[in-house]
Amino acid sequence: MALFKPKALECQLQNVKGFEKPKVKLEQYVTSPHIAAHMLHTIQSTFDDLEGKFVADLGCGCGVLTIGAALLGAAQCVAFDIDPDALEMFTLNVNEFDICNIDTVLCDVRFIPVSWKKTFDTVIMNPPFGTKHQQGIDLQFLHVALNLAGKSVYSLHKTSTRKYVMQKAESWGAKPKVLAELRYDLPATYKFHRKHSVDIDVDLIRFNLE
Repeated sequence: MALFKPKALECQLQNVKGFEKPKVKLEQYVTSPHIAAHMLHTIQSTFDDLEGKFVADLGCGCGVLTIGAALLGAAQCVAFDIDPDALEMFTLNVNEFDICNIDTVLCDVRFIPVSWKKTFDTVIMNPPFGTKHQQGIDLQFLHVALNLAGKSVYSLHKTSTRKYVMQKAESWGAKPKVLAELRYDLPATYKFHRKHSVDIDVDLIRFNLE
């Protein structure tokens, strides 16, 4: 399969519809097509971790990372999310792209059964940062991801937490490496947001398990 260039992939992902009524307790924010495209292009072009691989997306939301992984040739994708409304929009998005190798699972990511352990080649995710509610949930997501993946995990984390995230990952047997430092443009989504948008420094980290 020919690899989409980042701009072409971004154009495709701009067709993914976001949350109709985002839920603040779940920290529901759409991963921008720009960040998703560059993240996924790096995963495939540098590490060959998508094409032909069994891929999981934890906290998939409306599906931008899963759909992008499928467009880049993933053999099968399984997307996990706790919110039925998000998965309903996810399914609508998948149908618009006419993709047939994606499954969804409605569950709390933190309690995925141990029977899924080491099922996937690659896990991708943009977990909640735990800044407004549920402090530490990003590391709970990461711990689950490291149990599910056989080869590698790719995740976005606030740069301010880098040292702690990498130390925890190493204690769980992974080899973390920061692949990129990104500016996450977080648009005003909820009533308590006073600014039109806020830039957050975010790391794209690869956690190698081999």
